Amino acid sequence: MSDVGFLVAAFDAPVSVELTEAVQQEYLVRYGQRDATVMTAAQFAPPQGIFLIGWDADQPIACGGVRLVEPGVGELKRMYVAPHARRGGIARRLLHRLEGEAVELGATTLRLETGVHQPEAIALYASEGYLDVEPFGHYACHPLARHLAKTLDAGAAVGERAAAVDGGAKNRI
Repeated sequence: MSDVGFLVAAFDAPVSVELTEAVQQEYLVRYGQRDATVMTAAQFAPPQGIFLIGWDADQPIACGGVRLVEPGVGELKRMYVAPHARRGGIARRLLHRLEGEAVELGATTLRLETGVHQPEAIALYASEGYLDVEPFGHYACHPLARHLAKTLDAGAAVGERAAAVDGGAKNRI
């Protein structure tokens, strides 16, 4: 799985819909319900946002997006790695790429919502410097929600994005 590449995709492209539905199925298993956060394709299209698909050869195995929610603040949404592709560093690579994309969009802070039944996600974000913040968004008052954010390092994030682009990962699908 070391050859995974990340390609830009429309949030409403069939492959994006397939992977975001897989995320929703995971939420059903872990929480007993789908994520009810309202999102539109326009929120994940430049200059407002971006959505990426992780590909292993011709198989889509990961996704994630960033949308700007206010000046300087991006929000990470629908980050997911298919179960068979987990534990190989793909989520961390995708997170780094999305942080770089957030900087390109003008974000200095990246925030996210996750939940207590996703300990592996919480561990990843904590290891990357995300800290608890005041609740926000659709699940601001939900007892199972965790709200995290990180101040982005523009130099490091842009370097990560440049490395990915040089590797041909900036293509659009």
